[in-house]
Amino acid sequence: MKEVVVRLYDEARSAWRYRWLGLALAAGVALLGWAAVFALPDRYEAAASLSVDATALRPYVTDFTVAQDVVAQLNRVGQSLLSGPSLERIARTAGLLTDDVVDQVKVAGILQGLASGVTVEVEYVQGNAENVIFSFAYQDAQRDRAIDVIETVKNAFIEDVLGQRREGSENAQKFLEEEIRSYEVKLSEAETRLADFKKANIGLMPTEQGGYFGQMQAELDAAAKLRNDLKIAEARRAELNRQSRGEAAISAATGVTSTGGAIGGSDTLTRIKDTQARIDDLLQRFTEKHPDVIAARNTLRELNERREAEIQSLRRGDAGAAAASGASLNPVYQNIMLQLNQVEVEIASLRNQLVQHEARAAQLRERLDVAPQVEAEYAQLNRDYDFNKAQYTTLLANYEKARLGERADNAGSVRFDVVKPTTAPFGPVSPARLLMLAGVFIVAAGAGGALCYGLHLLNPVIGSLSGLQEMLSVPVLGVVSSAFPDRLRAETRSELLRFAGAFSVLVVGLLVAVMLSRLGVRFHLGGAG
Repeated sequence: MKEVVVRLYDEARSAWRYRWLGLALAAGVALLGWAAVFALPDRYEAAASLSVDATALRPYVTDFTVAQDVVAQLNRVGQSLLSGPSLERIARTAGLLTDDVVDQVKVAGILQGLASGVTVEVEYVQGNAENVIFSFAYQDAQRDRAIDVIETVKNAFIEDVLGQRREGSENAQKFLEEEIRSYEVKLSEAETRLADFKKANIGLMPTEQGGYFGQMQAELDAAAKLRNDLKIAEARRAELNRQSRGEAAISAATGVTSTGGAIGGSDTLTRIKDTQARIDDLLQRFTEKHPDVIAARNTLRELNERREAEIQSLRRGDAGAAAASGASLNPVYQNIMLQLNQVEVEIASLRNQLVQHEARAAQLRERLDVAPQVEAEYAQLNRDYDFNKAQYTTLLANYEKARLGERADNAGSVRFDVVKPTTAPFGPVSPARLLMLAGVFIVAAGAGGALCYGLHLLNPVIGSLSGLQEMLSVPVLGVVSSAFPDRLRAETRSELLRFAGAFSVLVVGLLVAVMLSRLGVRFHLGGAG
């Protein structure tokens, strides 16, 4: 950081040698700049404001959008003042354009300057679109002419609004009627083309499920889901079949889970129970050798053998074995069979649906080369129809608004009030000479400093020990000071005072320029004013 400060100090000392040349340049730039500032013409601004009250529409028009249309029309009238014949009429009335000006290029320049100079601003009073303030402003080198221009613009605005709105409304209605008839024909033709296209392409039209590719994807997705559901149902059926031949069915057949057969039943299990009960009853009266006991035990043995055969058949899934073994009377077995029947019905339904969706997907695949083109043409026809319908609807709405606006105009709906009469301050509004004079002074001082630094770069000198060491790249053993340091300091102080005095003259010149600007001194082509 210290080396940077020292280097800057050395460069400043070197540039200080050319201080008088820099001061001379600064003085020249300042004088020329101040002269240019004083030569700038004054600009006076005239302004006026009109209040346009459209609340008289309220008894006749309840739709707020109509009131907005009235204001928009007034705004367009205000903008039309700054173009075409209205602009030329304002220029001639205000004296900007005279009959002796015949050069069309000059006329165009005057009109363009007037159009760019006049500003029109619109302000809604408290956000109310039915009460609007139009403000007009214009700047000119002559105060009276600025007032004349604004007065002319204000009067022309009122005259055009009151005198031409009815004609504009009639022209607008005529134009809208022609456009409505034109779009009626277009809309009818679009409807006919759309109807003929639908007749010629029945079955290929997009549906509520979407277009061709949307329908194709929906069918494929539905078929994939049905296949998955079918696999699940078939797996459930296999499990139920396994259960019907498994422990639940065997338990039902062996009576483990059975609540007992009915008295006098015909199934094997019931007959075994009845035979066992008969043997128990016979043994209470007879011995084992009794013929009836022996016959009953033979019958019981045959029934048990038959029972074993039925259980084996039940394990193999024989449908008739369930009734013969008594398993069909068991609630568990009945529930399994009920679920199995339900699954069978579900599988049949899923297969039927899958066939339908696969057929629909195949049908759509057959239309792969035709359906997308039909769909694209149908979308284009719909766009044309929707566009024509939207345009037709909009034109009808605008036509009704135009008719309503015409009736409101006939009732005297718009009222003008002068909010601010045409006035212009006696003092100019531009240019900002005080700021410009100060800016010229800063630019002049900067130019002088830049000249000193530039001459230093062209003819540098070494002013310090560090600079000498940096230049020679060898160690410096010592420095010889001035032989008469007091005389040197006195001369330096005197030189600094002389320069400060000269620079003070430049500052005084700035103060004098500011004072003259406040007194209204101006430079014209002929000299000072």
